[in-house]
Amino acid sequence: MPTSNPVDGSFDYVIVGAGAAGCLLAHRLTADGRTTVCLLEAGPVDRNPFFRVPAGFIKVAYNPRYTWPFQTEPTEWTDGRSVTTMMGRALGGSSSINGFNYTRGLPLDFDGWAKMGNDGWSYAETLPYFKRTERRIGVFDPAYRGADGLLPITDCDWRHPLCDAFIEGAGTLGFPLGVDYNAASQEGAGYYQRWIHRGRRVSAATAFLRPAMARPNLDLRTNAHATRVLFEGRRATGVRFVAGPGAPARDVFARREVILCAGAANSPKLLQLSGVGPAPLLASLGVPVVHELPGVGENLRDHYMIRSVVRVQNATTINSTARGLPLLGEIAKWLAGRPSLLAVSPSVAFAFARSREDVAATDLQFHFSPGSFAFGLTGKLDDFPGMTLGFYQLRPQSSGFVRARSTDPFESPLIQPNYMADEGDRRTVVDGLRLARRLLHTAPLQPFVLRDDFPPASATGDAELLECARQRGGTAWHFVGTCRMGPEGERGSVVDPQLRVIGLEGLRVVDASIMPVSTSGNTGAPTMMVAEKAADMILGRKPPPPEKPGVNC
Repeated sequence: MPTSNPVDGSFDYVIVGAGAAGCLLAHRLTADGRTTVCLLEAGPVDRNPFFRVPAGFIKVAYNPRYTWPFQTEPTEWTDGRSVTTMMGRALGGSSSINGFNYTRGLPLDFDGWAKMGNDGWSYAETLPYFKRTERRIGVFDPAYRGADGLLPITDCDWRHPLCDAFIEGAGTLGFPLGVDYNAASQEGAGYYQRWIHRGRRVSAATAFLRPAMARPNLDLRTNAHATRVLFEGRRATGVRFVAGPGAPARDVFARREVILCAGAANSPKLLQLSGVGPAPLLASLGVPVVHELPGVGENLRDHYMIRSVVRVQNATTINSTARGLPLLGEIAKWLAGRPSLLAVSPSVAFAFARSREDVAATDLQFHFSPGSFAFGLTGKLDDFPGMTLGFYQLRPQSSGFVRARSTDPFESPLIQPNYMADEGDRRTVVDGLRLARRLLHTAPLQPFVLRDDFPPASATGDAELLECARQRGGTAWHFVGTCRMGPEGERGSVVDPQLRVIGLEGLRVVDASIMPVSTSGNTGAPTMMVAEKAADMILGRKPPPPEKPGVNC
């Protein structure tokens, strides 16, 4: 293996990225005590105490030490705005900084993957992997939920009168209440499930990587920024990495496989910088072509979030509770192990709904919070009492791309999600804003409503509501699709159903970038499922028998 750089060892597997997928995969691959793994993470160790405090996400999610601070390209449908988006850059990746709501999606998502030619990825075949990952705490149906996994999933134990009124109000509109939206039916309203246990965030690093770190067959490197995949012919043999700009490059080698778990922005970028991707792009960058693969970086999908804000009366909101003496009281509760604002996700209550009666399955996800944030001011609460109801279309048709801008591995890629480019997406967004307004003005919530703040009450027509979405919509941090899984020979496919990069040897992608389309909800749980299934594929294990407990819609 010729190299001009210092060699930092040879391992069975080299994994790039210690996020939700990489942490879980490192745990599974090293469990036998013999298989050697080198795990490279560009960010630092997750020592900051705010990683453990659920409400501390606001302190780390906007800190460039722990995140990739990406900007999307402006478009007509974002009113000419760039949208700021973050991905985790520390042990645990985005699972260490995100909203930690546990949402699997719908069976039709995974059955859809299988119908696209991805054998083995139907709902019945992926359900056992969802169950394997989780340790569901509380009352649950074992036909759908797991009890023996390493990731604890709990129900929100914190209550607020605005959340209770929101849920009750959804019931008056016909929403089912008390549903387990990760089991037999997604449609309904209630409090979110989350990976919080005993008041503390449980990230992928906490759940999966920590138990593996004592194993001598796992070599973890932090502050190790991968700059390219190394090849001998068409076989991936290792990874080049640096500690930072200007630092000397080092190489690690993989006897069996290199596995990219760097996320839907960085995995395609790394492939492109390594000579794998669309030939015209590689030529424009001056990168020699190792393997032309046009789909690398294409098919980017994201959930476009629009938030409605109502000014509140007759209730205390997070806007005041998270400041001054009230905050000290919440800290005291958290330290005493009692339900506290510090152990609450940014979105406390949920509603899954259909935008129109003729829609076959839920296509809107609502996030309710008894607080509100000042638009355009990162992490700053409004100075008035407010409540927020955000939503996004679950399965958007609009798609975009991710492309390396230069050969500088530290330069952020060009990211263009093309939010709301599809006309059907725009119609669903308008329908969602109308339903959000109904949900915020039900009889149970009416005593608390002072007035609409955004969209203003004067915005009633389709064009006006769409303009509001253009002005203030943003990312839900759910990038997927840029290394799309599909049959070999189908244009746009990057990995096959075994997650092997098509046309190359010894190289897989295992993260949200392989998802052909967006899943119906938050993407953390499906990403962990992908890693669970990938571990069996990589180790040559027989998959568990399919499970078909019922229909979820």
